[in-house]
Amino acid sequence: MSRIANQPINLPTGVEVKINGQEIAVKGPKGSMDFNSHSLVSTNVAENVLTFSANDRTTAAKALAGTTRAIVNNMVVGVSAGFEKKLQLVGVGYRAQAKGSNLSLTLGFSHPVEFPAPDGITIETPSQTEIVVKGIDKQKVGQTAANIRAYRPPEPYKGKGVKYEGEHIVRKEAKKK
Repeated sequence: MSRIANQPINLPTGVEVKINGQEIAVKGPKGSMDFNSHSLVSTNVAENVLTFSANDRTTAAKALAGTTRAIVNNMVVGVSAGFEKKLQLVGVGYRAQAKGSNLSLTLGFSHPVEFPAPDGITIETPSQTEIVVKGIDKQKVGQTAANIRAYRPPEPYKGKGVKYEGEHIVRKEAKKK
């Protein structure tokens, strides 16, 4: 049984939800998103409260109801507040610079790495060693941050590389003579 599906979603002010069959459209101050839910899940809107329920008693239907509720909740949070991931560059000479919609990274390679921002994602660099990825789609923000981190993930000996803010890197002891 999915306990997540039993929790209702309270809609903040300024957020509208339209349900047309299995299509759920969420519109807010930061943008709009839509999602096609599975036919085993029913969605109801009453007095700015969204509720989800499984149409069937199977385990798959209950799991889909919880998944649908989580996805729609992320959409509501995204169009009202938005999501952001912060990355830090650790290492001598490692720098980041936002150039329009592109991100230029100097990560110790023989060439600078140019990363184009996907649609709906903004990339900011408050300092040379910090990167902030913002957007309304939680999945896109997380995937973009993971793609940037993948250029030079942190290594376990000195901790050099691109890491998430607050990420703990397990260090290894260097080779002994």
